[in-house]
Amino acid sequence: MRIVCDKIKKRTSQAMTEVVLLFPVFIIILFFTAKIFAVLVLIQKMEIAAYYSARRWQLESHLSTQYANGWDESFLKKDIKDKVAEYIGFNSSSVKKFLNLQDSGLELDVQRTQVWNVVTIRVRTNPAGIALLCKYPKQAVCVDQFQNKYCDSGYDYICTGGKALEVVKYVPNRDRPIAFVLPGLQD
Repeated sequence: MRIVCDKIKKRTSQAMTEVVLLFPVFIIILFFTAKIFAVLVLIQKMEIAAYYSARRWQLESHLSTQYANGWDESFLKKDIKDKVAEYIGFNSSSVKKFLNLQDSGLELDVQRTQVWNVVTIRVRTNPAGIALLCKYPKQAVCVDQFQNKYCDSGYDYICTGGKALEVVKYVPNRDRPIAFVLPGLQD
């Protein structure tokens, strides 16, 4: 038994070498996973913020041009944009860095039509900054079976100027909660 223990004690350097060589690989995989997770979190936050802004615009905006050009554009739209910016993380430097958000990269656009209000949230991101994936130019990466719009878009997001992510919500003009009154019960 003592001979086996002595042989095991002599082999400790091999495990140490494997740990030293594999540790950077695990760190790189962890970093890539965090960047992918950041994109997923940003998209989910944008969907929730778009629902909030569309619903609030639907319930608080006016049809009258007197208020639509005044209060809606000056106060309501600005207030919704401020709340959305706070929720997505534009006001927190750590969240902004994790999600790769550009300074003043949030746009809220509302387009009025006869029936629908089209509420669009656009968020501009910085490049993800994974230098290991940006070693080669786009023309060398997106070739043959990978030459499509998804490869180009992904390369642009990771290596060049980032991307503009957009969420569009359609809400009806006149869907305001109105008190329900049963016929015949009126005074």
